Amino acid sequence: MPTRRDLIFSIAVVAALAASGRSASAQSFPNRPLRLVVPYPPGGNVDFTARLLAPVMSQVLGQPVVVDNRTGAGGILGTEAVARARSDGNTLLLGSTGPLSIFPAAIPRLPYDVLRDLAPIGIAYRVPIVLMVSRQLAVQSLAEFVARAKAEPRRFSAGTSGIGSGAHLAMELFNAGSGAGLVHVPYRGTGPALSDLIAGTIPVVFDQLSSALPLHADGRAFILGIASANRSPLLPEVPTLREVGLVEPELTTTLGLLAPAGTPPGALETLRAALVAAVADPAIRQRLGELGAEIAPAAEITPARYAAVIREETETSRRAVALGGIRLE
Repeated sequence: MPTRRDLIFSIAVVAALAASGRSASAQSFPNRPLRLVVPYPPGGNVDFTARLLAPVMSQVLGQPVVVDNRTGAGGILGTEAVARARSDGNTLLLGSTGPLSIFPAAIPRLPYDVLRDLAPIGIAYRVPIVLMVSRQLAVQSLAEFVARAKAEPRRFSAGTSGIGSGAHLAMELFNAGSGAGLVHVPYRGTGPALSDLIAGTIPVVFDQLSSALPLHADGRAFILGIASANRSPLLPEVPTLREVGLVEPELTTTLGLLAPAGTPPGALETLRAALVAAVADPAIRQRLGELGAEIAPAAEITPARYAAVIREETETSRRAVALGGIRLE
């Protein structure tokens, strides 16, 4: 017997097919396979997400959606490739916060201007940044940790996945808001930072919730705070940073769909409907939920909302870059 979630998904697919059918008849779109560019190597969260979404988007659009990993320069090369592609809707980008919001704030000259050269379609999901501590640190709460760090500024070091990463920016904003005086230790990726956290070599790590969840679940390290507007349903006992008086905006990794600027509005709406149907799929929602992903309601998966989030995240990045004196080349 179909479940309520299956019925909701069926309704979403029917609505999306109707919407895409109207747009396609007006624009003759899509009439050939689409290319979904992932600006990172296979195996990461962005690639994983693209391969989850592509089959349902193919079903809705009536054309294959082929994932194309265009790697290099931290996501810049793939993002540029889409920005320079034909604006016919057949080349898409699964964009992320680094190339879209952090790099514009930290790199003097980029080969693209995000909102001039790309057309946002909609947000797939957002994953918040979290503050984790080692078991050896022996603190029981976020408030206790902030108090200890303020009392002994520059005693505690904090690892991140690298200079200019979202986690690094979160650490700079955390320092500014709390007066904690954490000393940044950049690693070459998330894995080495988490390994040192587990070993007690470093007491604090800022990271995405998706990477941090397994360590928290089995007690190898502990998530003390989450940089989100609300507590995560996966960790209802963990407070947000706002709850201890930090008022910076939410700090998240945002994934969303974009097309080259100038893509016809009808094609953009068809693509938006396909994205809405994909994130409504019960199996996809479950897999993304396990990563701590925050999926917006369908009414908020719009070009205008995604453009606004890119602007907000870019402004937040500029503040963090200035605080940390960060410059990427």
